[in-house]
Amino acid sequence: MNKNPRIISATTLIGDAVHNTAGENLGELKELMLDVNSGKISYAVLSFGGFLGLGDKLFAIPWQAFSVDTDQHALVLNVDKETLENAPGFDKDHWPETTEDDDSWLADVYRHYGYGPYWYAPMMA
Repeated sequence: MNKNPRIISATTLIGDAVHNTAGENLGELKELMLDVNSGKISYAVLSFGGFLGLGDKLFAIPWQAFSVDTDQHALVLNVDKETLENAPGFDKDHWPETTEDDDSWLADVYRHYGYGPYWYAPMMA
């Protein structure tokens, strides 16, 4: 297996399949949401369910939960289907408000997946 690059274009990843570590198909990567103040990825948007793009549910998932498999041109999400099915989701016409505080919807998303919010990570000067 080739060593994965450290830096990759976000557009290279959009539309890639997402699997869990058991190899089950979980959907595809729709977007990477950036925090314009810190330059960090706030979360990845996974499309899961539906048929031919109809009825898909969208999920905000901490970027740290993914690994990139460049050989398979896919992302691996380290959660099982049940965790994803019980995750807070949204639809394409009603994107959530996202703020950086402990009581926010996004903080709840990070807790659901077992990660600390990205905004607590130290910033490099």
